[in-house]
Amino acid sequence: MMRNKWLWAALFIIPAVELFGFIYVADFLGAPKTLLLMLTTSVIGLVMMRFEGKKVLQDSKRHVEEGRVPGRTMLDGLCIFFGGLMLILPGFITDVIGFTLVFPLTRPLYRTFLLRWIEKKMKNGTFTYFRR
Repeated sequence: MMRNKWLWAALFIIPAVELFGFIYVADFLGAPKTLLLMLTTSVIGLVMMRFEGKKVLQDSKRHVEEGRVPGRTMLDGLCIFFGGLMLILPGFITDVIGFTLVFPLTRPLYRTFLLRWIEKKMKNGTFTYFRR
């Protein structure tokens, strides 16, 4: 039940913060430049996501061929996927979070958080995985 409250709160708070950020930047730059900036960040983010995604796929294939588990690269892939989703969403705050998820130098911060979350879920027994 608590999870649903956080979801509803995020559903209303995130767009409100993004709207405030858009109004603030539009007041500073003007509406046409702000729209162009949002479109540009989305395109740059999608190109970065595609480039980094290909690199992660190549690393995963290489690890599998060498007989190693591609654990870190899979977490990188998750970060790139969610970063790309955030870059597609309109807004400056989601763009900043999306760029930090996609950019290789800041991705380890999220990777360690994800790893701790997965370990916690596995210890609690609430983590479900499927095996072929």
